[in-house]
Amino acid sequence: MIPIEEKISQYRESGIQRVKLGVTDIDGVLRGKYISLEKFAAIADVTSGFCDCVLGWDVDDQLYDNATYTGWHTAYPDVLYRIDLGSERRLQDENGTPYFIGEFVDADGDSLHPICPRSRLKSVLAEAEKMGFGVNLAFEYEFFVFDETPHSIREKNYQNLKPLSPGNFGYSVLRTNTHSDLFHALMDYCIAHDFPLEGLHCETGPGVWEGALAVDSAMNAADKAALFKTFVKGFFQKRDLIATFMAKWSMDYPGQSGHCHQSLVDLNSGANPFYDDTDRWHMSDVQKQYVAGQQKYMKSFLAMTSPTINSYTRLVKGAWAPTAATWGVENRTAALRVIPGSDKSQRVEFRVGSADANPYLVASAIVAAGLQGIKDKLTLGEPVKGNAYAVQDEQPEAWQLPGNLRDANRFFTQSETARDWFGDVFVDHFSASRDWEVREYEKTVTDWQLKRYFEVI
Repeated sequence: MIPIEEKISQYRESGIQRVKLGVTDIDGVLRGKYISLEKFAAIADVTSGFCDCVLGWDVDDQLYDNATYTGWHTAYPDVLYRIDLGSERRLQDENGTPYFIGEFVDADGDSLHPICPRSRLKSVLAEAEKMGFGVNLAFEYEFFVFDETPHSIREKNYQNLKPLSPGNFGYSVLRTNTHSDLFHALMDYCIAHDFPLEGLHCETGPGVWEGALAVDSAMNAADKAALFKTFVKGFFQKRDLIATFMAKWSMDYPGQSGHCHQSLVDLNSGANPFYDDTDRWHMSDVQKQYVAGQQKYMKSFLAMTSPTINSYTRLVKGAWAPTAATWGVENRTAALRVIPGSDKSQRVEFRVGSADANPYLVASAIVAAGLQGIKDKLTLGEPVKGNAYAVQDEQPEAWQLPGNLRDANRFFTQSETARDWFGDVFVDHFSASRDWEVREYEKTVTDWQLKRYFEVI
């Protein structure tokens, strides 16, 4: 990277007067601000302060009433953050304004923050490095696009929304021809902001698309996934359209996944330690242990990968979302899909995660689970063949996934493995945030309740 003084000089010469920065909250929502070039110059290579309410409120900016780390009792002081100077993007729609990723740091200004999602992933990746591994990830997201605006969806009370295109038409060439300008524009936009897509297509459902982000090292992949979700929403809203990454916006249509492909790298040889050409599925002992770890800890870590009330409307039988911690070879009904390939392509796909999850926490959970499997040299059983839903009830109780956030949060809170990997402070705070989410939901009278009880009961 060029010296910060030279960067500031280049900005001034090109007419740049401010930069934009963003940090990621517990829910994976980007929170940020513009700062003047003078402010950026003053804090670029040191730390600065950000109100810690962004770590103590929900997606509706409502403050948790049960958190220890921050709350009214702490008076919401600033928490230190630093700018990742290597994360610079030039915002295409903002005259080239620079954008930087920020991350929270501990009170000493140097060590990892105990709650910051990006810090938790850093700590997991540091452990992987100690074990001699690098980690590569590739996220895939499904999202629905509507011919609506943020105002119109509220005026309609989220009912009778008009999708960009009608009907079920997965992998449709007709739809991509019809909206080719939009598809090309989005893919170009993603390239311009350094989160390129290796694929983009129509999925089953009205107006639903799926974007596959290109593989990258784990931190870069999580950064790109977090940026993709927010920037894509901005891309569509600027065109008087709206995209949602809800896990399931309607029970009439399939849910929206956030799958993640994973492989390891041997830091000494550069080889893929998942690959063994003598095995029938090219699975090395390391990959088998890694998959076994993800299978064992999927239930305990589910709250991190399915973090909202809505997440669990997707995790039902026959809806392309797993309901038990099964694994299979090229099996899209299993929770873990092993994809046999070459030294470069041997990998496993985590299929439980929903599109609403925080990519830093998804990456932290699945990589930690896999690495724990390697540490413990876990034994992997035989894969599920055919329809995994048909044999779900035959799986061990330890592999049965909770059907709601309250139960998932209870398993997470009680997990000593979660505390070992993510720390007591994070587990307690994240658990409190999920408890809050459940209680907020339980205070709501839903349309279902009105239809069910209003007249008859």
